[in-house]
Amino acid sequence: MSLVLNGESRVMESVRTVAELVAALGLDARKVAVERNLEIVPRSLYDRTELADGDRLEIVHFIGGG
Repeated sequence: MSLVLNGESRVMESVRTVAELVAALGLDARKVAVERNLEIVPRSLYDRTELADGDRLEIVHFIGGG
């Protein structure tokens, strides 16, 4: 499936949900926020939010520090 991830076109094989995408990218779901087609996806819905060809996603990483 073809996705636009942070403004860059990517082809992702065998990724059906936001949770699977986050895992495929090697990210910790507790430390990212995901926007799909201009709507924030609640973390509790990552595993139930299905992706479709052409979806536009923005993923933001939280970084701690002081």
